[in-house]
Amino acid sequence: LAVGKGAPSSLSIKMTAVNVLRVNVLNNPATCTSPLSFEIEYECLYQLQDDLEWKMIYVGSAESEKHDQVLDSVLVGPVYAGNYKFTFEGNPPDLSKLPSDDVVGVTVILLTCSYKGREFIRIGYYVNNEYQEDELRENPPEVPIIPKLCRSILADHPRVTRFPIDFDNATNADSGMQVDGDAGAAPTNSNMQTDSGMPAASGAVDGGMNMYGMAQQAGFAAGAASAAGGQGYA
Repeated sequence: LAVGKGAPSSLSIKMTAVNVLRVNVLNNPATCTSPLSFEIEYECLYQLQDDLEWKMIYVGSAESEKHDQVLDSVLVGPVYAGNYKFTFEGNPPDLSKLPSDDVVGVTVILLTCSYKGREFIRIGYYVNNEYQEDELRENPPEVPIIPKLCRSILADHPRVTRFPIDFDNATNADSGMQVDGDAGAAPTNSNMQTDSGMPAASGAVDGGMNMYGMAQQAGFAAGAASAAGGQGYA
């Protein structure tokens, strides 16, 4: 498995059929032109009929999803009962395609996992892009100088949202409860479940972790300050 710079930070999540045991953020901090890397460990409670699909998404703007960039997607399978671990690596976002005002500062990186086209977990991290040189911080250029930007992921404060779906009509081995999701329905606030046991930044998002709501929350500035080592960005 790939080993990133610095001490990786991790999280642990419980869900039906598939339990994500740990996510380590690797290669953090790094330059904005460096690949992103996450080590994901999970378990499956029983054999699944199809593969799991993981996606890595960079939220380019809090105002519109049209600036989102899917950095990578991967199908993982076959999925038998047991424990799994893999390193999910993605290309850096193409910041030149984003509005200039959205390049420097704080945004969100998402890890999502779906089964049979239905998303059942979304893990969001604040990420801060800033200049390392004091002069550029104090007098940022109108056109961002991307090679001089450094990326820092706030690894200790993920936002986690789970969506109930139907895992092959199988019974959860731990709870004995039947998963009864709507196979044709996209996740909505009404069926989101936040993992209250997870560390989270202040100001939880109502109904779960919506990527744009997350980016617009009051806790967004606090997350920026933490990611920047105490220097916040408005």
